[in-house]
Amino acid sequence: MDLHIDDFYKDAAATLLMLYQAFPRKIAVYVEDLIGREEPDEYGLPSKRHLGCLSTMLWLADEGFIRYETTISYDAMDQAVLTERGFLNLTRSVPHVVSNEPALPPSVRRTQATLAYQLRDAMSQQHSERIVRLSRLLFANAAPVEHDTV
Repeated sequence: MDLHIDDFYKDAAATLLMLYQAFPRKIAVYVEDLIGREEPDEYGLPSKRHLGCLSTMLWLADEGFIRYETTISYDAMDQAVLTERGFLNLTRSVPHVVSNEPALPPSVRRTQATLAYQLRDAMSQQHSERIVRLSRLLFANAAPVEHDTV
């Protein structure tokens, strides 16, 4: 079992959701806020789990989902924000999730069908398989944006 891949999906979802909640403001995203406190090793270096989370954030930037100005040591990304690509992918509807409940206003049905809402719900329920499926959907359908406008 590749647990580090499951951690990657959780870290990616948590990072993107944190930035989505702040969008369009730039914020600092701390590893500790995403995964909790991890004790450094005997030499004072960050744990593998901590470095894995930071590496996930850097990968998201390399792949064009987020943008940041600098890292704060091994602790955080500073002045991070979603790119247009990240924002559009989080706000699109997840197939087969749109509610047909007539009692709900259309704006609520639209919001609940977004990938951001579905990821947030899966994260709050700590439903690992659902987090993986939704994250894969985010990455699988993410068409590269050549000229980022955000």
